[in-house]
Amino acid sequence: MAEAHQAVAFQFTVTPEGIDLQMSHQALTEIYLSGMRSWKKRIIRLKNSVITGVYPASPSSWLFVVIAILATMYTRSDPSMGLIAKIQEHLPVSQSMSTQCQAVVSAVLFSTMLWLLLIFTMRLCLKQLLSYHRWMFEQHGKMSNTTKVWVALVRIFSGRKPLLYSYQGSLPNLPVPAIKDTVKRYLESVRPLMDDTKYERMTKLAEEFESSLGNRLQWYLKLKALWASNYVSDWWEEYIYLRGRSPIMVNSNYYGMDFLYVTPTPIQAARAGNSIHAFFLYRRKLNKEEIKPWLLRSAVPCCSYQFERMFDTCRIPGTLTDTVQHWQDSDYIVVYHRGRYFRLRVYQAGRLLSPREIEFQIQRILDDPSPPCKGEAKLGALTAGDRIPWAKARMKYFSSGVNKRSLDCIEKAAFFVALDDDEQGMMGDDPAASLDRYAKSLLHGKCYDRWFDKSFSVVYYKNGKNGINAEHSWADAPVLSHLWEFTLAFDSFQLGYNAEGHCKGDVDSSLPRPQKLSWEIPPECEEQISQSLAVAQALADDVDFHVFPFQDFGKGKIKKCRVSPDAFIQMALQLAYYRDQKRFCLTYEASMTRLFREGRTETVRSCTNESRAFVQAFDGGEAADVCSRLFRTALEKHQLLYRLAMTGAGIDRHLFCLYVVSKYLGVESPFLKEVLSEPWRLSTSQTPVQLSEMFDPVNHPEYVSPGGGFGPVADDGYGVSYCVVGDCMINFHISCKRSCPVTDTHKFGAQIRKALHDLLQLLSPTQKEPSKVEESRPEVKKDL
Repeated sequence: MAEAHQAVAFQFTVTPEGIDLQMSHQALTEIYLSGMRSWKKRIIRLKNSVITGVYPASPSSWLFVVIAILATMYTRSDPSMGLIAKIQEHLPVSQSMSTQCQAVVSAVLFSTMLWLLLIFTMRLCLKQLLSYHRWMFEQHGKMSNTTKVWVALVRIFSGRKPLLYSYQGSLPNLPVPAIKDTVKRYLESVRPLMDDTKYERMTKLAEEFESSLGNRLQWYLKLKALWASNYVSDWWEEYIYLRGRSPIMVNSNYYGMDFLYVTPTPIQAARAGNSIHAFFLYRRKLNKEEIKPWLLRSAVPCCSYQFERMFDTCRIPGTLTDTVQHWQDSDYIVVYHRGRYFRLRVYQAGRLLSPREIEFQIQRILDDPSPPCKGEAKLGALTAGDRIPWAKARMKYFSSGVNKRSLDCIEKAAFFVALDDDEQGMMGDDPAASLDRYAKSLLHGKCYDRWFDKSFSVVYYKNGKNGINAEHSWADAPVLSHLWEFTLAFDSFQLGYNAEGHCKGDVDSSLPRPQKLSWEIPPECEEQISQSLAVAQALADDVDFHVFPFQDFGKGKIKKCRVSPDAFIQMALQLAYYRDQKRFCLTYEASMTRLFREGRTETVRSCTNESRAFVQAFDGGEAADVCSRLFRTALEKHQLLYRLAMTGAGIDRHLFCLYVVSKYLGVESPFLKEVLSEPWRLSTSQTPVQLSEMFDPVNHPEYVSPGGGFGPVADDGYGVSYCVVGDCMINFHISCKRSCPVTDTHKFGAQIRKALHDLLQLLSPTQKEPSKVEESRPEVKKDL
């Protein structure tokens, strides 16, 4: 094979005359340039480590301190109050060094210690400042004088031009709430879901726990909080994600969609060329820490540690628990097409391939007529089925030889790419149904044409549409959506396409062909692949999806009513669920805790006493003024719960960690056991739009993405993801199980639409009912 020969730097042949040595200059050049690229990355990482390590100061400030100290010394004053002389006395120097030189060295050492002390002090001050959260509870648009002073101090101590990880050392640790506060809030959260008898029983269990075992467990948790950066995150990753033995496809992984109304090019290989190039440009910015830290209100930083494992990461199956493996920058991706896996190098002679060159290589894979190896076509089903069979198969059949080399290639790749022969997107005579099929394709595909263990897999369809599927353990959706928004925007507005729809630029036709991976799959392994595929296929067939863009109004009209768009949507979901199921349920809304170091998420329990009172009054036909008052009370309560969750005073992560401690100690808690077994029949999440500055909603309003979604958490419940886009659109992704006779995504979607209109009418009774806006637009093909 040509690529195999090019990978060898030299060859030798033993002859009667001696050894004939043949050097490959091309291969040696490739090795040299690859080494240079590696060293450049190390230098950049070292430089960034220094800059981040001394933040909020700067390396140049050290020189300023040294010069200032030396200048004061030459004016015959001693700013060190005798410390420089003490350092000079104990300085281990040779006799050849003059007294003046010793004094300078001592001054430099003192200046360095003073500089480090100043850095430590500034960082400690910033950490204390960032522990202040009263600003979040103040009325929107009204800032107290205390908060104004606080904002000014935060900006002073934050330094200038922070890198992505600059704030990490200054972020406060997640506080451990008091047991009595958590128990009180928990009982309040379950009151609307229980009758008097059940609530009285739960109250007794809670009181017994609080007065006995709870304090013992809390002591261990506080001890962990003193030692660890975050008392929740490592246990959350391990026990919620990595120790789950059921399939991660549908149950854990989630997806993101392409533009709704626009396809930048109908050419599959060209779309892949531009976006793959954009992915690697993002990785370059990530390695250089050039991505701006996420700041709330342009002042309060959020934790960035989840970005570290975005690329070159894979989940590795184990019999007891999985692990997340992260490698250094890979220079290739793995591409799946028609049952075959290809290794595609995206760096040549030390440079990143241009979009046109990547398109050329992708087209080579599309045109490759070679058949899959025996057992290769549906190999990816192992990652879609149960984890224990996959772990055993990996150990038995992929721990040596060619299978290990090929599997290592997939797992160590920068990310995974799937080239589908299907067409997806909003299209055809039934655009609503096409969006539902699009969502299912991204979430599970054919159950064997994705590698669900990779940190993320990108799917490119035959008609130029694309999408992304992500593994959940390494990071939460807002982190991946940042990457996805950058890629979509850079693909369309920065790179663009020529008149024929191809990537711009020239191509080097001498590029080595993508390397097809080889496999030797025994019949026993094929049997396991078939079993995993059967499990995954049954799970995929059972998932029902409904995706729809709601365009009758958006956050623009909601904000005019002076209410939070998120709280408004959550109340609409409560009303819709009650109308759909004739009952209330435990509701999960994901909130972030990234104001704290290594923070991930917390739960907002959206079904409250206040929301229940409003829904019953509104659906029972109470007077409009009564309903309006109850509605605003419910909205205020939801906002309070959301803010408490963001500031570390949530319920569920604390109870979860107490439960983990109880298991380590080998003690049983009836209270914790019951709390952790309660099903979330309505699981919701908002996908935030973060890089709005990269899009132009005025000149290009059609360039909107409907966001993404996830599978249902409970077998008899709904999963709802929503994305607020601009002022006039809210996109919904609804999922449930077809096997459940009481859930239906389309019926629930209709209830959500009705609830949104009803609530807006309640807040604006003089406003006319908005006319029905067509949910679909003709698909637009754009060549930029």
